Amino acid sequence: MSLISDLIMQQVQSAAGSVNIPSNIKNQVLGGLSESVLGSLTKTAAKSGGVDQIKELLTGKVSAAQSPITALAGQLFSSNVANALNLNSSTTSSLTALLPTVLGKVSSFIKDRDGDGDVDLNDIILSLKGGSSASNSLLGMASSLLGGILKK
Repeated sequence: MSLISDLIMQQVQSAAGSVNIPSNIKNQVLGGLSESVLGSLTKTAAKSGGVDQIKELLTGKVSAAQSPITALAGQLFSSNVANALNLNSSTTSSLTALLPTVLGKVSSFIKDRDGDGDVDLNDIILSLKGGSSASNSLLGMASSLLGGILKK
């Protein structure tokens, strides 16, 4: 899962450049945004119909701005991170407004890479392999974890 986490963190760091985050908590905020996105994907995958919601996001059938996955990521960030760090509502709103951009970039990175007309486990692995110099053992682990999630 670290490959996916790394991809999400890269997108969070890129998107967060425009938000004024206090320097003493910046790492916690960025980590919290990343964890909220990953947590949302994980929780969505575990629920009935969740895999279909993820596929709809990854294939563009549902925009990141309209996806329940994005909404859940915002809820997780607000309740788990923003409250714990005592972020004001303006900063919290600015940060949660980044989530559609982050998820949109993640979903645009993972696309139909094997030419079979859909986004499936193979495409996710190919996307991660192309975007990372990770070892085959990490790819195997990601394949195993994602295979269990997506083949429900």
